[in-house]
Amino acid sequence: MNRLRTTAAAAIATLALLAAAPPPAALLGTEIRRLPTEDRAIALTFNAAWNETGLDSVLAVLRDRAAPAAFFPTGDFADRHPRAVRAIAAAGHGLGNHSYSHPDFTTLGPEQARAEVRRADTAIRRAAGTEPLPFFRFPYSATTPEGIATVNGLGYADLEFTADTKGYLGPGNGMTADRAVDRALAALTPGAVLQLHVGATEEGGPDTCLDAEALPRIIDGARARGYRIIDLRSLLQPRAAGG
Repeated sequence: MNRLRTTAAAAIATLALLAAAPPPAALLGTEIRRLPTEDRAIALTFNAAWNETGLDSVLAVLRDRAAPAAFFPTGDFADRHPRAVRAIAAAGHGLGNHSYSHPDFTTLGPEQARAEVRRADTAIRRAAGTEPLPFFRFPYSATTPEGIATVNGLGYADLEFTADTKGYLGPGNGMTADRAVDRALAALTPGAVLQLHVGATEEGGPDTCLDAEALPRIIDGARARGYRIIDLRSLLQPRAAGG
């Protein structure tokens, strides 16, 4: 088991040192809500916009279970929590772009949208000291053909999600870690992209990150069902379509 962890960690770290390639043309022009594979392969993704609650636990679980993930911080998060973004990069996980201030892109003009993406890119690069992934996730998953064309024009593919655990709602809104696990495992399908969150809100519970609590059972449950967890950077390789 230790050898498996060491080998997987080395592979993740090697990928992290590679400059992100531009997204293949097949990933452009549309929103991606499922990976292009029929294999039992899934991706774990985490949004980060509030604070660092749960992040250390998430990184420890991913390390101990030799599982890759991609994180989508906002630029504002990167500016306020550069240590957190550096820790994600140092652990070998990819960093996508989730805008700077988390606005609803359906309310923005093209120039405002481009400014949000570019400002976030600058903040994430500055905090991480590494090349971000060429993947963008719209705040609120509020995609439009115009918005997708705008981010594609900046060199980003739109990577959304198949299912959200809803762990971000927190116990203050009646959510539990058990329910987050159930939502994730119920959504398993070849190519599924699971969305989780790090951080916590005052309304949901300022000291609780349910997705951090749920993560070990999500990983173990997915693997017990025959699913493997893949790195989104594999989509940038020439033969990624087979998973």
